Order: sequence, then C-alpha cells, then structure tokens
Amino acid sequence: MDFVEEIKKLKEEKNAIILAHYYQYPEIQDIADYVGDSLGLSKQAASTNADMIVFAGVHFMAETAKIINPKKTVVLPDLEAGCSLADSCPADSLQILKDKNPNHVVVSYINCSADVKAISDIICTSSNAGRVVESIPDEKEIIFVPDKNLGRYVSEKTGREMLLWNGNCEVHIEFSNEKIEKIQKEYPNAKLIAHPESQQQILEQSEFIGSTAALLDFVQKDDAPEYIVATEVGILHKMKQLAPNKKYIPAPITENNTCACSECPYMKLNTLEKIYNCMKNESPQISVKEDVRVKAKKAMDNMLSLG
Repeated sequence: MDFVEEIKKLKEEKNAIILAHYYQYPEIQDIADYVGDSLGLSKQAASTNADMIVFAGVHFMAETAKIINPKKTVVLPDLEAGCSLADSCPADSLQILKDKNPNHVVVSYINCSADVKAISDIICTSSNAGRVVESIPDEKEIIFVPDKNLGRYVSEKTGREMLLWNGNCEVHIEFSNEKIEKIQKEYPNAKLIAHPESQQQILEQSEFIGSTAALLDFVQKDDAPEYIVATEVGILHKMKQLAPNKKYIPAPITENNTCACSECPYMKLNTLEKIYNCMKNESPQISVKEDVRVKAKKAMDNMLSLG
C-alpha cells in the first residue's frame, strides 16, 4: 500500500489536518500539513478549521489539541507515545507541593499531562518560557514544573528565583561532554547549539541556546558552515531542508545508549502506517474530562494571550 497517497485521500475525505513535531521521522514531517515545536503546534491546533486533528507527536501534545478543540476528533497514531518528562510530574504530587506553597504561581512547561495543566496557573513552552515568567508580577513567587534544566535556564535569564520541580527529558540529558569536545576538535568551525532542556554543562559550552524553532531560525540566519546540534536528531531533517548548504552533526550521547545520537523513543513510535490506520479508523481518540479540560484551557489561554 502507498501510505502517502492513502493518507492524502483520507485527509480530503475526513477534512483532517496532520500536525507533526520536528522530532518525527522525515517521511512523517513531509506528509504533515504543519511541522513545528510545541508553541507552533498549539497555535495551529487553536486556529484549525479541520474536523479531525491527527497528531504525529506524543500523548501530551494530542491532549493539548483536545483541550483547545473539545468538539473536534483528535487522534494519536500510537497511544504508547508518551513522554518521560511529562511522566516525571504526577498531578497528585504537584498538588501536594502547591498546597504547601499556596502563594506561588504555578508555571508548567507544556510537556505535562492535562491533569497537571489543570492545576497550573499558566503554561509555557521553551519558546516563550522567559516571556511567561517575566509576565508574572515580581512580588509573586513561582513554582516551575516539570523540567529543572529549562527552569534553571529561565531563572538565570530572567533573574527570577523559582521553586524547580526535579524532572528532566531523557532525550536531552544524555549528551556526552567528552564526546562533544572530541567532535569540536574534528570540526573546529562548527558551532554547538543546544535546546534549553539540556544539562547545564552543555548549555555553558553552547554558542546558541533555543527552542527547536529558534534553533532552526538560527542556522538559517547565522553564517557558520557547520553546527553540532544538541537536541533530538529529528530536527536535522528540517535544518537540511531550510539551510541545505550547511553541515549538521548530531551531538553524541553517552556509551550506555545504543544510538550514537539522541532519539526520542516515544516520538519514533509513530509511522506512516499507524497514521493511516488511525485516520481510517478514527482511533485511538484522545479524550479529556470536561472539568479538567476547562481548567487546563484557562492555563493554556493565559499563555496564548501573551502572543
């Protein structure tokens, strides 16, 4: 079966839109109507006129689309496509911390469950985390969940002290300092660029730090011929499309991994065949309890209102 052609037919038949994250396989990015980071995907989900949203990403992303679009059908190709970072912050544990600190504003990185979003005051992405934190009055204290590396980076950039949740993304904490230093000697003209979910020692070495969208923008505008890219390797496909005259080297990871580059095992669960099947069968569908959805949407709207 030619899954690409069949998916195109189903898109017309069902008035469907395919949203894909930059970390998806190249063939999935190429079939998608929109490829983006968490902020861009949220905005697309909020503005679409499609009847069905096919989310080629992970579970929390599809949940976010459903929070914004309760009357639309939202499908995820594989329900096992979770997120180590989202899993690191259970809602009941966050509620305990919130109860102990009732005067704190809860800022939740979008990589969290609908239940966590529902007990948050405002959501952020890696693209706008600094702006979100700066929008909070100075007299207010802040709890930042769940990524401690992103939280530390934002705290340093904004000068705001925050109570940080001890969570991390398994994709971004495996980069090897020693191996990166070896690659830098091999490619002396290459700039190290990194996602802010990476560990502090990687960020300290980096010449540019930014969200996936910001990293893409940087390689297009910057004049370096080569880049060592410290984020999930899927982004290299879009980098090669947007700035094909440059060389991109995936930042190497530690010895205890089977892959030489950083791959998200959850993102890579999605395939063209699974996208076809979920569109054809309109399953598995994402659902969010209405009381949870309403509260989570308020926190999402607080972010989106910042522009």
